[in-house]
Amino acid sequence: MTSHRVGDWMQTYTGRAFWPLDPRADEIHSEDIAHALSMLCRFGGHVDRNYSVAEHCILMSYAVAPENALWALLHDATEAYMGDMIRPLKRKMPAYEKAERQLMDVICERFGLDYTCPKEVKEADNRILLTERAALMKKAPMPWGGGLEDLEPLDVGIKGWMPHAAESIYLSRLDYLLQERR
Repeated sequence: MTSHRVGDWMQTYTGRAFWPLDPRADEIHSEDIAHALSMLCRFGGHVDRNYSVAEHCILMSYAVAPENALWALLHDATEAYMGDMIRPLKRKMPAYEKAERQLMDVICERFGLDYTCPKEVKEADNRILLTERAALMKKAPMPWGGGLEDLEPLDVGIKGWMPHAAESIYLSRLDYLLQERR
């Protein structure tokens, strides 16, 4: 079974084998994504309370136009299988970015998304950084760069949900958005 796959496999929350370097759409499962993202803390944990990638994605899904909500909810779904790498590192690791892009394409295939992230989702993802920074971090010692300081923070409420709540809300939101597409 494993001899024809690229790279090593990992075991997912639901107990399945998954090859991050050789992903397949039929091996992507909502339960694995929701659980893993609910357990991953944003910013490498450098925040004043737990704030999961799942909560981040849920907030994003409500902050964009309805036609982009599913993309926003799933925009960080790769992190369920690859972890949440902070931007300053990710931008310097082309092999990681390539693997992440390949995995995102498979996630898009699995959930019927266009392979290009909508501009509105990218903008919201940058704007929410300012909201998250203000709600979860001490004052920055210097500007974050990348033009972020010129943006308007995204108007969302950061709570810091417990993982079980974030997982449940994520799954409910995903189910709702998938039903809407039918």
